Amino acid sequence: MCGIAGIAGEPEHTAAAHAVGRMIGTLARRGPDGDGMEVWNGMALGHRRLAIFDLSSAGRQPMLSRDSSVGIVFNGAVYNFRDLRMDLERLGYQFQSHTDTEVLVHGYREWGIHGLTSKIRGMFAFGLWDDRARKLFLVRDRLGVKPLVFAVRGQQLAFASTVRALRAAGFANEIDARAVADYLEFGFVTEDRTIYANAEKVPAASILEWSAQGTKVTRYWQPPFATSSPLKFDEAVEETERLFLKAVERRLHADVPVGSLLSGGVDSSLVCWALSKLGADITAYTVGTPLDPADETAEARATAMQLGIRHQTLDISPAEDDSGIAELVTAYAEPFACASALGMLRVSRAVGREAKVLLTGDGGDDVFLGYPEHRHLWFAERLARSSPRIAADLWQRSREKFPRYGHFRRLASLLDYATGGLGAVTSAHDGLPSYQRAGVLGERLRDCTVDQRNIPWSRDSAQSVLSDYLDYDRHTRFVSEFLTKVDGATMHYGLEARSPFLDQELWEFAAALPFHVRLRQGRLKAVLRELARRKIRERVASGEKRGFTIPVQRWITGRWRGEVEAAFRDSVLEKEGWIRTRPALKWLEESAQTGWAPKQLWYLFVLESWLKNERKTAMGSNEMERVLVTSGVEAA
Repeated sequence: MCGIAGIAGEPEHTAAAHAVGRMIGTLARRGPDGDGMEVWNGMALGHRRLAIFDLSSAGRQPMLSRDSSVGIVFNGAVYNFRDLRMDLERLGYQFQSHTDTEVLVHGYREWGIHGLTSKIRGMFAFGLWDDRARKLFLVRDRLGVKPLVFAVRGQQLAFASTVRALRAAGFANEIDARAVADYLEFGFVTEDRTIYANAEKVPAASILEWSAQGTKVTRYWQPPFATSSPLKFDEAVEETERLFLKAVERRLHADVPVGSLLSGGVDSSLVCWALSKLGADITAYTVGTPLDPADETAEARATAMQLGIRHQTLDISPAEDDSGIAELVTAYAEPFACASALGMLRVSRAVGREAKVLLTGDGGDDVFLGYPEHRHLWFAERLARSSPRIAADLWQRSREKFPRYGHFRRLASLLDYATGGLGAVTSAHDGLPSYQRAGVLGERLRDCTVDQRNIPWSRDSAQSVLSDYLDYDRHTRFVSEFLTKVDGATMHYGLEARSPFLDQELWEFAAALPFHVRLRQGRLKAVLRELARRKIRERVASGEKRGFTIPVQRWITGRWRGEVEAAFRDSVLEKEGWIRTRPALKWLEESAQTGWAPKQLWYLFVLESWLKNERKTAMGSNEMERVLVTSGVEAA
């Protein structure tokens, strides 16, 4: 894990070094173990290092080939790099370090960018410069675990791990109204854009190639869709066990202390079971919340004792009057209102004092189908396939008269999905319309919408609504919320998170399993629950999904209300025309009567706090620049 940055197409050596220096300065927390920079004619690469493999200076980046014709900055981990190294050594390549990064340098020279990318397994984002070909390649891993953004300005391209780094170098300034609309709809900015108008995200599973002739993006991987495989349920469980053990074993390799999260849930318990099965000498960490009803210390302790692994509880008790908003807007380069990110930050802060690599259970729910909407959409898909067209037409004509409360609301949603498909699912989201009804949106957002609300209702889509939704969700919530949450929180505390459930082989196997296997007898995440039942115990297998959620919707009407009101009374959002604060304050006051606020108020509070932090940071950076220029000191 590291922070990476670079600029292509800037012929002035000093200007390139200056800009890259500013970018890696903003990435210091992603790489607290050192920094480096290399500059060619027309290319500059910068790096902040979090040392995981080969802690010596041999692992320093940017890493160059012996003749300096190839250079790379790399963020992530290639889990099969030892196997690839042996292949390259047999071909005559000599290595100066014991890092996965050097494998990428030699691998590119031997196999080219597409051959290299097809061989590596792991989580990664890297920029590779070929000085002879005068080409820059930006590559992002298959699922989008590691972030990578870029901006084009004339004949130049700048890239970095975060948009905040691009902004520090002057490549991202104007806030994109469409991105703000995305954020208000979902609580995060989607992969389709960044919060800044002229910056973009390199798509997951993609290679961006830049040269003087321009840029092109190539997708190199696509996960399989569910098949009608004859594989039986027991066979699926056994193969999952085999692949999962391999995935965990791959993620144990490191030259620093490795730990594992252990909650009372299925996924993290399976990770710890695999560690025990593999004989790994690792400590499992449980984050305790004493006196909180959601505290899972006792359940985790029982699991650890049964598995025979070392276990440590790290208690956290948030201050009554501290929302943690300052930490949240500092850790995430874009506005990010995932409530569990507050918990993940506290977890990372606590574990970061004990370990440097952390195994997590992220991704199990997404590919093995562990969320309630997966079951609902599967039922809707089956209903759509078994119902005559006339039934769908009848529902569309009468749906507006159907009651929308209690069990009737759930039934109405099921019928919507069974007749309208993905368009019905996305239009049911309670995002922008909530702000419009409250009269909160300012002039810059008054007529805004999001692309997801324009997906047409379709009976054909209804017959594949779960498949359509999984593909849609992987490109939105999964990468932009779930993966971003973990990367932002762990990297803020110099911690590398690794999840076995994001393993390529395991993901491809699980994604191809028929829905009736993954949701056997209507049970969420049936394959993993059965594995947990067989290998751990029934109580773990039947337990509810748990996370590090903070009840922000309750707390902003209570213990944090003063902080929220103060933010809105001195609103940068209102001054810049994004929102109207008087309706927002009224909305908050009305919510306080019930003790529960809509999540949209939390989104506004985070956005307000994020924008103030960005404006403050920009002012400080500009003042430092002015002082350095005035004093004749170069700010490289």
